[in-house]
Amino acid sequence: MSKMTKKERFLATSLKLINEKGFKATTIRDLASSLNCEVANIYNYIDSKQSLLETYLFGISNEFHFAMDTIIDSKISSEEKLKLIIRTHIDLMVKKPYELALLVNEWRNLKEPKLSTFIAEKNTYENKVKTVIKEGMEQGVFRSLDLEIATFTFLSTLRWLHDKNTGYPIKMDPLEIEKQITQFVFSGLCID
Repeated sequence: MSKMTKKERFLATSLKLINEKGFKATTIRDLASSLNCEVANIYNYIDSKQSLLETYLFGISNEFHFAMDTIIDSKISSEEKLKLIIRTHIDLMVKKPYELALLVNEWRNLKEPKLSTFIAEKNTYENKVKTVIKEGMEQGVFRSLDLEIATFTFLSTLRWLHDKNTGYPIKMDPLEIEKQITQFVFSGLCID
């Protein structure tokens, strides 16, 4: 296993600290203290605390959009697309739990014009999920439900995942999480 660079160590530490304290409560001084360095050294890695938040949020958002575009462009069924969306959320939860926590909990701390840009990206992502669910309803694979309720219930089912991977000592098996969430979602959405 390769040794972490100073920048990688800074990024990992900052993510963990922001997750523990919250973005607003975490100061540059806190970051410096946790890394055992001077405050001025932090600016070797970031321009500001706000730029750090922007980098993480837009980075993880781009990963979700890339995965979603690949899923939507595929020729697989709506049911399989929805399963891949669940798998994508779980994969990113396992690989990047702190970034996912920022995505769920801290996006409101962005400042304009980045906040408006992020909200537009968030809405676009939600609409992509809605498209997959709508397609399944139109094909008779999914129940005919209110599209808004179905979409946001589905997304809400996935949004808590980072909690189980960041703040709890017991790690859950990602395959078991995927299996149970898929069963739960499809028991409510699919036509028997």
